Amino acid sequence: MNNEKLQWFKVALQIKGSVITAIYKRVIACGIFGILISILHYFELPVSQPILGTVIPSIVLGLLLVFRTNTAYERFWEGRKIWGSIVNTVRNLARQIWVSVEEIAIDDKENKIKALKLLLAFAVATKLHLRGEPINEELAEIVPNSCYLNLQTMNNPPLEVAFWISDYLQQQYNRNCLNSYQLAAMQKLVNILVDNLGSCERILKTPIPLAYAIHLKQLLLLYCLLLPFQLVESLEWWTGVITALVSFTLLGIEAIGLEIENPFGYDANDLPLDDICQTMRRNIDDLITLTPSVHSCEEDRK
Repeated sequence: MNNEKLQWFKVALQIKGSVITAIYKRVIACGIFGILISILHYFELPVSQPILGTVIPSIVLGLLLVFRTNTAYERFWEGRKIWGSIVNTVRNLARQIWVSVEEIAIDDKENKIKALKLLLAFAVATKLHLRGEPINEELAEIVPNSCYLNLQTMNNPPLEVAFWISDYLQQQYNRNCLNSYQLAAMQKLVNILVDNLGSCERILKTPIPLAYAIHLKQLLLLYCLLLPFQLVESLEWWTGVITALVSFTLLGIEAIGLEIENPFGYDANDLPLDDICQTMRRNIDDLITLTPSVHSCEEDRK
């Protein structure tokens, strides 16, 4: 129990991964403004205006913030489900290729390994594509040099990798190393990968409407600036501290929504795409070490 309490306080006081670094300047500015209002009130200037509390009802601002955060979290969670689907589809397709594609020539096993690495290349290329990064050495370690050079000229590298995977499967069908049912099942999995790519692009290229984002920021700014005028009569010199605490709460919620609405970057709260790709790499490396049972092409087509 004591360890749980210590862990709770450790998380509560953790700076890395929080939005404190993103909002602390605005929070300090709001606190200083509250102190300024306290000074003016001390010199008996008419700054106490409790009626300003009705300008922006707290419940309205709260509902807007909740809607903003929920919308951003839905995008984050959908991105996580899509990448979970990519992982599962890569595993299934890799397993089917490794077990089902017959090896009737000397270099067939080597070509199967290249095909499995193309599945990993699809995931890595998708990660780079979503982050707006060029093709780099991470892909050069996975695909042949000719493929690497081709990917550098493509507008949508993961789509090109998906084409190569489909082309490999069609070639194996033409060589009678796959039957029509196996081909259809594997091509369906490739289609799922392409659909997942499109879903990620939809999240990436459909930001929160600008008018909504602007209006919410304007309301937050007005609320934080009007708050000291409401509090100064009862709080006096504590006005700056309470204003800073309230602004920390509201600006923090808005910053969380802003950070997680694009889950494919490098922020501490974004999806761990590098780790996910490493997991797929380990899965495929493990699969390559296994030896499937040998069946004849004739038996598989009966």
